[in-house]
Amino acid sequence: MMEQDILLVDRMNDLAAHDPLYSFALDELLCRRTGRGGPAVCHIWRHPQAFILGAQDARLPYAREAMDWLESGGWPVVVRNSGGAAVPLDGGVVNLSLILPNASLQHASYRSDFERMSALIASALQYTGRKVEKGLIKGAYCPGDYDLSIEGVKFCGIAQRRQAKATVIQAFVVAEGSGGERAGFVRSFYDMASGGDDSLGHPLVVPGSTGSLEELAGLGPMAGFVFAEAVRSALASRLLLPGSTAWTEQSPLPEQDEIAAAVDMLRARYGAEE
Repeated sequence: MMEQDILLVDRMNDLAAHDPLYSFALDELLCRRTGRGGPAVCHIWRHPQAFILGAQDARLPYAREAMDWLESGGWPVVVRNSGGAAVPLDGGVVNLSLILPNASLQHASYRSDFERMSALIASALQYTGRKVEKGLIKGAYCPGDYDLSIEGVKFCGIAQRRQAKATVIQAFVVAEGSGGERAGFVRSFYDMASGGDDSLGHPLVVPGSTGSLEELAGLGPMAGFVFAEAVRSALASRLLLPGSTAWTEQSPLPEQDEIAAAVDMLRARYGAEE
């Protein structure tokens, strides 16, 4: 593999009241740039409060009623353009996006994208002495084969979005607070959106299936910032891409009007029907 710069876009402290699709739109634009020959990117971000749906969630028979319930409680709802299912975001959830050129993934399956993300997160947490395992955790929200867990309790889910020339791998990491409370919240959404019918194929969420790094890895009440710093250290140690050069923090980002246009595009293309 040729040497490759990794751009770090660190938005841990950006908790402005952006549209919930803002960070997904930024990923979309950065992915296009990477596909045109720009650097690989690691985008670290948080959102103060939003409920992110997968496309299948928005098709449940009472999804509109459930979304209205969420929004009446101060939880804006959007449908994302990557895979996966429902995820609540708040200040205690750290989101990672790896944006990689497809040229670096030649002759590899889509699973290699997930492997890179899981390897980065495992490397970041290695110093804790906790073993990070991957594999489906039954009863967790946003379930998948690349659930990341500690002692059988999930703390991270991974999804991806492929463009023609680059790919975004997105992970949510439950860092602070109660994973069980978040899981119970997601279960309430599904109970309402499904009308109580558990035969519709949606995740059947169990509160005890999900935990936070504060709970599972002993990172303390500032676990989000501790974890983000560990990710930065892993990137600086070149643990993401073999042969990669050191990351750099400075690079012009897309203009705000360009991001706003991308938000509008995502909402028009993927938004839930009224």
